[in-house]
Amino acid sequence: MTVRQPHPIEVRSYEILRSRVDLSPMPPLWRAVAERVIHATADLEYAVDLVTSEEHLHRGWTALRGGAPIVTDEGMVAAGISARETVCHAADPASARMARAAGITRSAAAVRLAYAEVGPGAVWAVGSAPEAIAEIIARGVDPALVVGVPVGFAGAREAKEALRASGLPQLSNASEKGGSVVAAAAVNALLYHEQPDHEQIHHGQSHHGQPRHQQPDHEEGRP
Repeated sequence: MTVRQPHPIEVRSYEILRSRVDLSPMPPLWRAVAERVIHATADLEYAVDLVTSEEHLHRGWTALRGGAPIVTDEGMVAAGISARETVCHAADPASARMARAAGITRSAAAVRLAYAEVGPGAVWAVGSAPEAIAEIIARGVDPALVVGVPVGFAGAREAKEALRASGLPQLSNASEKGGSVVAAAAVNALLYHEQPDHEQIHHGQSHHGQPRHQQPDHEEGRP
């Protein structure tokens, strides 16, 4: 797992974040993901918008520690995950050819190509394409974790609802917002997290964290 020294600006950003919203009631991995997403977006609403379970996050974290592949739906998500190589076929000409031949979207074709390459047990990060989530579900990719946070008013919320209903281990959010920065930040949080021996896994699905809010404000961050 990546060992890193955060930049002083990042340290200060986290200090400001923690002065405005207290996420300490959350389980450790969920808190790590929520804080990094808020740090990257300067959007405190993610404290209650993210939907996952600590068990699902721990499955993804364990897979990443074991070297599981990371698949992204677009280059912007891949660019935001600097600690590891990723698999992304969004710009692959083979995706365009498959999409035309099979009558599917390019995003769905990219999922098929990626699954043929990495097989089961990967961590999938979707920040843009609802169709990628639909194909992940339909393909039966047996993921370690799906980070499904596409952004938009047309189909994004529905895709995330379908992901939660699928039974796959997942991290999503309830609203229409999301995007590549959120997807990359969530994966980075798992890559950067070191789990002390005393941390416990909280089983079961919970739709929202229980943070304690203080005065909201905005501080620009990075994934």
